[in-house]
Amino acid sequence: MALTSSPSGPLRGSFRVPGDKSITHRALLLGAWAEGETTVRGANAGADCAALAKAVGALGAVVRAESEDSKERVLYRLRGTAGHWEEPLGPLDLGNSGTAFRLLAGSVATADVFAVLDGDRSLRRRPMGRIVEPLRRMGTRVDGAGQGTRAPLAIRGGGLTGIRHASRVASAQVKSAILLAGLGALGETWVEEPRPSRDHTERLLPWFGGRLLTDGARVGVAGPATLRGTEVEVPGDFSAAAFWIVAALIVPGSEIEITDVGLNPRRTGLLRVLERMGADVQVTVVRETAGEPVGRVHARASSLRGATLGADEVPDLIDEIPIWSVAAASAEGASTLSGAEELRGKESDRLQGLAKGLAKLGVTVTERPDGLAIEGRGNGPLPGGGKLSSAADHRLAMSFLIAGLRARDGVEVSSGGMVDTSYPGFYSRLLALVSSR
Repeated sequence: MALTSSPSGPLRGSFRVPGDKSITHRALLLGAWAEGETTVRGANAGADCAALAKAVGALGAVVRAESEDSKERVLYRLRGTAGHWEEPLGPLDLGNSGTAFRLLAGSVATADVFAVLDGDRSLRRRPMGRIVEPLRRMGTRVDGAGQGTRAPLAIRGGGLTGIRHASRVASAQVKSAILLAGLGALGETWVEEPRPSRDHTERLLPWFGGRLLTDGARVGVAGPATLRGTEVEVPGDFSAAAFWIVAALIVPGSEIEITDVGLNPRRTGLLRVLERMGADVQVTVVRETAGEPVGRVHARASSLRGATLGADEVPDLIDEIPIWSVAAASAEGASTLSGAEELRGKESDRLQGLAKGLAKLGVTVTERPDGLAIEGRGNGPLPGGGKLSSAADHRLAMSFLIAGLRARDGVEVSSGGMVDTSYPGFYSRLLALVSSR
């Protein structure tokens, strides 16, 4: 399904965004593995989280979904398996979600069951060797496509022993998969990263009664562990809020407030970069829930300037780089991104997709092995537009639709329906903001 956007007048509004997808994944997995009842409120209602909910149901957890105040959020009620997954009757289809796939692989490894994890064509192309290798070291039998490191993966778990793993890349998905496997392993399991990645698993685990081990740059768990069900309130997804923050900054006269959004410092690196670019953004932390700071973000139209984004910052805005590139395209002067080769292994090759899309928007861009160089157009409209390919990638689709608000010729984005994997209601919100100006 193709979606369109075109030059817009000022955008104004105050609203919530869908529940955080990363936290929803972890709450579903921990609740399904724990003993007793778990309630997950404000959960992300997208297809990615729904696929994981279905998968843990096939593994023996009782999962019931109830609608909340909009189609963007859902309430999940779970009765967990007390750490005893059941053998599923068929393959577990995780759709387009690499996060769900990797985290579930780690958790399934704790049980003496046979399970096949699979997904769509995009997910089958994504590298899984970074979780396969440590899971094998722990005692998991894993086989799959692509020399045993690509989906579908066939997993026989149980009988795990804790390990010390030094990850070559900062990846919350890899770290979390190993820690989740460690909950069912004998002894301690430790993960060390070259730089800190998202810490949602570490913040949420104690909420379920789990014990987190720390030693400098390393984090770990001791197993076998026992978790108990609890109530989790999922804050708004900062990655979803990022699209509207940038829209407010680049569309003249705009002013937007996002409420009840997660403000975990490991997720809000985009705000720090935008501040360097001259963005008028105010952040207020209001409360904390499930170990996560929550508050509001107020953004106003701003004259942005180019910025340099390096490897040390990338983990804190890895999912926001596509929409950051739109801000960079609308800034005065050059912006550079480096140390972001991880983007080539996402739902698409995002560096390549961004380079092609920005070029069609009339922006001078150079694609590099680990990043991009973008010559910003300043406050004027982007001089191109037309048909842009999202490569069936939800974050590229949403980023290009925001860019269309400043594109002289507007944009038509292919595979726009993929936005529902993470942000159901995105396009409706976009149309409402444009029509209410």
